[in-house]
Amino acid sequence: MGDPALSRRGFLAATAAAGLGMTALSGCGSGDGGSSSSGKVTVEWWNISTTQPTKDVWAGLARKFEAQNPHVKLKVVQLENDAYKSKMTALIASGKLPDIFHTWGGGVLKQQVDAGLVEDLTGGTKPWADGMLSVAKQPYLIDQKLYGIPFDIGMIGFWYNKAHFKAAGISEPPTTWSGFLDAVRKLKTAGITPLALAGKESWTGMYYWAYLAMRTAGLDALQKADEDKDFTGTGFVQAGQHLKDLVDLQPFQKGFLGAAYSAPTGQAAAVGNGKAAMELMGQWAPVVEADAGKGLGSDLGFFPFPAVDGGKGAITEVFGGGGGHALRKGAPKEAVDFLKFFASETTDLVLVEKTKTLPVVPGAEKALSDPNTKAVQAQLKAATGFQLYLDQAYAPAVGQQINDSVAGLIAGSKSPEQVTQAITKTAKEEQ
Repeated sequence: MGDPALSRRGFLAATAAAGLGMTALSGCGSGDGGSSSSGKVTVEWWNISTTQPTKDVWAGLARKFEAQNPHVKLKVVQLENDAYKSKMTALIASGKLPDIFHTWGGGVLKQQVDAGLVEDLTGGTKPWADGMLSVAKQPYLIDQKLYGIPFDIGMIGFWYNKAHFKAAGISEPPTTWSGFLDAVRKLKTAGITPLALAGKESWTGMYYWAYLAMRTAGLDALQKADEDKDFTGTGFVQAGQHLKDLVDLQPFQKGFLGAAYSAPTGQAAAVGNGKAAMELMGQWAPVVEADAGKGLGSDLGFFPFPAVDGGKGAITEVFGGGGGHALRKGAPKEAVDFLKFFASETTDLVLVEKTKTLPVVPGAEKALSDPNTKAVQAQLKAATGFQLYLDQAYAPAVGQQINDSVAGLIAGSKSPEQVTQAITKTAKEEQ
């Protein structure tokens, strides 16, 4: 998310100071959406598909689009999650966005929209976007207008090694937080590392606090805290205490504070290679586990984040989101053509079948074959509530502060109370 000190006021001031002529804005680098000497239109596309097989599948789709549209050259820029967020923060401040760029929607997209940097897709995509799954489009709707087109939808949950659970005497995945902590203890007793975490990337730890806040304070409290700019309520402090109870068990792999997510020695690899029993991650986890490590095959299972005894949330309320694409204001019409191509049933079938994403086009459901992907979709379909990733749902500086403060709690440098105070302080500064 970049510099947490970049407030909403500072963000808008920076964009105003850049003297933006929105319709004349060029993309980044050479992706200016203009015709080159060869008569081709160059469209720059920024995404975060850096792991296999997604990277090659998306490259293949880019070539297919170019073959169908010979006058278009796609300039593809692929970045890791954190690097992407950091670079986008700088680009937003300068007022120069790529023609097509990855978005999770929510408060981050809203801030870009408020600054006049993003194309309104409502009218231009209606004939085909209306047929996409409604829940998948929700994060990209701002004031009833559509500013992004989804290519994925999903949720965060626990991915676990069934063989490790059996070896530790855990017969069923836990459904309560106290039961989860018991499972962690049993795994440790059996000599198995319970959890893998990429401590180097703060967004991975945020998932724990966010879910615990949902389970203790409740979904409505998360929305109200954002509106009131006050995250110091009892439920949020309790969320931090529950996370501290977990951290105190020392459940993570050795060296986790310096571990990345998708690196060969990182979080996904630790699970994929059988060196840790679980990770709390999104629907993409099996693909990354197999890319960074060996993958667990039939030993891999999935279960939802447990309920907290006495909490206001329910186990059927899910936390997550999806991936989408947005366009810079004034992007060439060929960029819209690409969004239509990427959102077609033909493309979605490829994404579901080869990269294990969940379908956003109803007709692509027939490609679902992986039992774990089906399990995630079943949880989503039965969900009684949905919360977008906190570092996307809220203003960028608030989301970054949540990530950083929770990382501090996990590292032992912040108390549960200090986490809520730091988030509240940043939220008030954003007013």
